[in-house]
Amino acid sequence: MMPPVGFLWTWTLALLMSVLIMGDPGQKNGAHPENEACLDQGSPQQDRSSTDPMEPCQDTNTVRDTTDRILQGIECQPRTQPWQAALFLKPDRLFCGAVLIHPQWVITAAHCQKPNYIVVLGRYCLHGSEESQKILSGVQSFPHPNYTRPAHSNDLMLIKLNTKVSVSKSIRPINISTQAPTAGTTCIVSGWGTTSSPQVHYPEALQCLNVTILSQKACQKAYPGEINSSMFCAGDEQGKDSCQGDSGGPVVCNEVLQGLVSWGDIPCGQPNRPGVYTNLYQYNQWINSIIKNN
Repeated sequence: MMPPVGFLWTWTLALLMSVLIMGDPGQKNGAHPENEACLDQGSPQQDRSSTDPMEPCQDTNTVRDTTDRILQGIECQPRTQPWQAALFLKPDRLFCGAVLIHPQWVITAAHCQKPNYIVVLGRYCLHGSEESQKILSGVQSFPHPNYTRPAHSNDLMLIKLNTKVSVSKSIRPINISTQAPTAGTTCIVSGWGTTSSPQVHYPEALQCLNVTILSQKACQKAYPGEINSSMFCAGDEQGKDSCQGDSGGPVVCNEVLQGLVSWGDIPCGQPNRPGVYTNLYQYNQWINSIIKNN
C-alpha cells in the first residue's frame, strides 16, 4: 500500500531540513578552512616542541577571558611581537616557534629540525586568515654543527625562507644581543605553547610571559651537571615558564633577542626548576657567516 502524498511531502521536507542543519558530512571535525574568520582571542629533561594540533583562535574584537594563561602569562597585545614566527608540519599543526632575524631568515631551536617547514609570519590568531600574514617555505636549514642530544647544547638552527619579506607593523626582524644575559633582567617569552602542564591545552592567541633571568650558579643548582655556557635559565618562584610548543620561540630582553626556548622539566612551571634557554649572544659570528654564505 502506498503512503499518502502528504506523508511523503512531510518526510522529504524533514530530510532536507536535517541536511541543511548538519552541513556537509564530508567536512572533518576540527578543520580550519583558509577563508575561515579569525576566531577570539615553556621529570626528565624535555624539549619544548609540540606534536599536537592547536585550537582555533577566537575573534580579536570580542572581550577575551584571560584566566586561561600560559603558565602565569597573558595574551600578547597584537603586533607587539612582530618577529614571532610559527613552524608548521602541515597547515593546521604547529610544532615549534621561531624568530625572524633577517628578511629571509628565521632562527629556531635545533631540536625543531624537520625535513620540511611551513613558516608563518604576521599571525596573532594561529588558525584562520589574517591580512598581515605571510605563509612561506623553508628552503634550507642549518642546525648548529655542535648541537647535541639529549643535552640540547648549542640548541639553535637557521632556516632560509623561499623569499624575502617586507617590513610592516606585523612583520619585522629583531637584532640578536651582543652581550651575555644579566641575572635579574626581566625578559619576554612568547609563543603558542600549552597553557597547562602536564595536561596539554593550547591557547587561542599568542601568549606573552615575563620571566627573570637567573644567575648561572642558580641555573646549575637547579640542574646539576646539565648546564653549560650555551644555556641560561629564566623563571620565578610563581611558576612562570614556557612549555611544549614554545620551543624555538624568542626570549626578548631590552628589545633585543637574548635567547630561544630550549628545554625544561615536565610538568613545566615547577618550583626551583626554571625554563632553560639557548644563550644566543655568543653565536653572532656563526649566524652572520651562515647568512652571508648562503
